[in-house]
This record gives sequence, structure tokens and C-alpha cells, in this order.
Amino acid sequence: MNEVVIETYDLCKTYKDTEAVSHVNMTIYKGDIYGFIGRNGSGKSTTLKMITGIIFPSKGDIKLFGESRNKFSSRRIGSLIENAGLYPNLSAYDNMEIKAIAMGIKDKKMIEELLTLVHLNSKSKKAVNKFSLGMKQRLGIAMALLGNPDLLILDEPINGLDPEGIREIREVIQYLNKTKKMTIIISSHILGELSKVATRYGIIRDGQMIEEISAKELDEKCRAYLSLKVDDVTRAIPILENELFITDYAVHENNEIWVYDEIESAKVNETLSNHNISISQMFYQKKDLESYFLEKIGGSDNV
Repeated sequence: MNEVVIETYDLCKTYKDTEAVSHVNMTIYKGDIYGFIGRNGSGKSTTLKMITGIIFPSKGDIKLFGESRNKFSSRRIGSLIENAGLYPNLSAYDNMEIKAIAMGIKDKKMIEELLTLVHLNSKSKKAVNKFSLGMKQRLGIAMALLGNPDLLILDEPINGLDPEGIREIREVIQYLNKTKKMTIIISSHILGELSKVATRYGIIRDGQMIEEISAKELDEKCRAYLSLKVDDVTRAIPILENELFITDYAVHENNEIWVYDEIESAKVNETLSNHNISISQMFYQKKDLESYFLEKIGGSDNV
């Protein structure tokens, strides 16, 4: 059984009369790359801030690696939420060194290794205020990795980056997960990019967790299929199985059959018609990831 890294129970956060997060139950397993998805203002950042200890819940409990959040050592968590709090007039190395000193880390070799990991030159004297947005994001990730955390939390790490910057961040995330076996939470509204790395997803809407789903389960739900609506499902199924050798299908309400096996619609139409089975509708359908998420969260605004 997979080790549970994060569990939240009935997690709530209220600001005056507004409930930003409402009764969120979240489970994240060791080795997950967990894509946390929701529209702007849905409660993503607030939830992550409670997990990292930046803010406290109004109600509920958080367990990290089986321990209560109140008893847990924050050294096992690295995070980049909103911004990294960089010193703009200092170099990447100097920013890293200041944080390392604050954390009681004396290993300067670690600083050099982390900067190399995120493709930044540890010897460069270039001030951070001269960095591109992508360089600042990569430096923020390097700072989050000081102390070799077991869990990395990234809030919108690729927001505003160009394609090259996005690719670099993606490669770092994949390296950390596969090589370091690091569990990673990524909050992002760039769904196409998130789908390239995430192994599980949590979908939040109006402060409530509406679904947790694995990438495998999501792929299954988004498979292409041929939708048939027939007048007699009981008669149609044996014909599809025995004459067209269809094995991968699902029967839905209102006499609808979804056929996942690859087959020409004309062949299906001809075969069923020969048995006097009427088809009232037939079309190919494939739901992409973005359509699935937008259907869940409601609307087409940024997520």
C-alpha cells in the first residue's frame, strides 16, 4: 500500500463571513505529482498555504507523513508559493546562501548543485533584478529544495513563462520525481502542460474538493469512442460482440452504447440495420483534458 504523504480532514478556512476553503478532504501519496486544479479564487493557494503552515485552518486537520501538522518538522517541505522572496540586488548564489544560513545549512556544495540542477550559473554575479521571469522561477525552486525536502509544493510555477522556460521547469519536476523520488504538488491553470507531468489530480471548485482522480483514470474517461443510440440494446450487444468482434464497450442510459474498439461507423450501421435494429444517432466523441476539467469546475474562465 502506498505511503500517504498528505491527508486533510474537513479542512476549512474562513475570512470574516467568507469561506475560502470548505471541508476539503485531500489524499496525496508518496511519489505523486499531484496536479491541483481550480479556477482563480477557488481556494487552491489558500489550501496550499495551510499545508505549508503559512496560515492556519479555521477548522479541520492536516497530517503530513502521518503526523499532525502542528507536530511536523517544516524542513521536510519545500515550497514556492506566490513568490520566493528574492533579494533583487543580489546574485542567485547570494540569495541561496542567505536562505541556507537561515536554515542552518552549512553545505555550500548543496547550493552549487541546486543551482546547476535548475540551469543557473552558481558563479555568475548577475543580480536577480536582471533575471527573466523563468530564471526567477527556477531560482525559487532551487531555494525551495534547500534541505532536501521530501515534499515540494509549487503554486503556479510556470505562470507567465515562455515555452522554453516551461520546458525547463517541466524537466526539473520530472527529474526530482523520478530520480529523487520526491512527492510534488503543482497548482496550475495551464492544463495542457500539467497533463504532461501529473500522475494524480485534485479538482477544487468554490473552496470544495469535487474530485480526486489518477492520470490513468482520467485517460480512461477521455478515451475516444463511437456513440450509438439504438432502439434495442439487448439485441444489439450480441451482434456487436459476435459479428463485429467488439469487446471494449459500455452501455449507458437511454439505449446508448459507447464503443471504444476501433471500427468504421458504416460497418456498424450496416450490420445492425441488417438485423432490423434502428440507430437514431451515431457519432465519434473524444473529450480532451481541458474539456473534462472545465465541465467539472463549471465555465470557461481561467482555472
